[in-house]
Amino acid sequence: MNARGRRGPRQLRDVGDWPNQTILPGQTRNVTLAVSESYSGMTVRIPIQVRRAEQPGPTLFVTAAIHGDEVNGTGAIRQLISMPELTLSRGNLMLVPVMNLLAFDRHSRYLPDRRDLNRCFPGNPEGSLASRMAHRLFDEIVGRADFGIDLHTAAVRRTNYPTVRGNMRNADIARMAHAFGTELVIDSKGATGTFRREATRAGCPTIVVEAGEVWKVEPTIVEVTVKGILNVLRELDMIDGTPNIPAHQVVIKECKWVRAARGGFLQFHVKPGEVVKKNQPLATITTLLGEERSAVQSPFAGVIVGMTTLPAISPGEPVCNIGKLPRGVQATAFRRHRQEKQRLEKRVVQDLASNVLVVEPSPTDASENSD
Repeated sequence: MNARGRRGPRQLRDVGDWPNQTILPGQTRNVTLAVSESYSGMTVRIPIQVRRAEQPGPTLFVTAAIHGDEVNGTGAIRQLISMPELTLSRGNLMLVPVMNLLAFDRHSRYLPDRRDLNRCFPGNPEGSLASRMAHRLFDEIVGRADFGIDLHTAAVRRTNYPTVRGNMRNADIARMAHAFGTELVIDSKGATGTFRREATRAGCPTIVVEAGEVWKVEPTIVEVTVKGILNVLRELDMIDGTPNIPAHQVVIKECKWVRAARGGFLQFHVKPGEVVKKNQPLATITTLLGEERSAVQSPFAGVIVGMTTLPAISPGEPVCNIGKLPRGVQATAFRRHRQEKQRLEKRVVQDLASNVLVVEPSPTDASENSD
């Protein structure tokens, strides 16, 4: 499918026409894109690999590290680049392992001007440092693409179970989100100024993948991400084969961060990705000597899509992000299906749980649970 014909007046620049370099059909080239200048006046250039098939087709971008400390996606893109078997049958692929090089070099989420690049799109060529970078990236990457995948992780001191996020009312996004193949899809537009929301508004449907932690390249997260990108390429008929999609997928429309009522030390009772029932204990807050102060419970049946990895907590701080299971999906049935069928998802739960100490709740915490 080539979306260019459906987007009316939107004019896309040829993906083969980069500054000082022409990339012909059938070629793969590494190029650089000047996005800013450093304090020393040196030009800041981000590396991009452009792959072109012999046959025409859609252009897909895959980007990572818009937040400079979120490098799981960088690891996934590097693995794709190293795969000799990845040969496009049609279309073009842009692989951008690090979007925010200034933040990446500082191991930071933010730019040196303390702004969040992922709130500054589509940018302004006469604005702040962040806004100028956003404009350059948006113009050169989104301006050449038909579809996009943007890779993220949780923020610092948190972890995310792999989910695809996108506006599911957009048919192209729903198609990509389903094809990517995570068992959980979160239906959301994204905040104003985010790369994926503004790219979609500009006519380039873009999904976000949220998975894992900052400052790490986690093997199972890379496995899930690479598998998903290849699935989307297959769905768009850019490589041969059919998408490998799990037998059970759930679209989540509501998420809620459950917050601590008291300060203290957390004893976690659940893992990232775990399926929970209503009123199930998620964590117990204790004193440093182990005396119980407060219990944190799930407000509804759902899935742990994100959680803190920091065991010390203050009142009001988030503990777990619960994705509410849609009507008709029961926690017990969902849990049983994963154990029986979805082996990769089960491994991801176990691997992410290695970053937190999970203990069984005490009898006083374990109130009667229900779906």
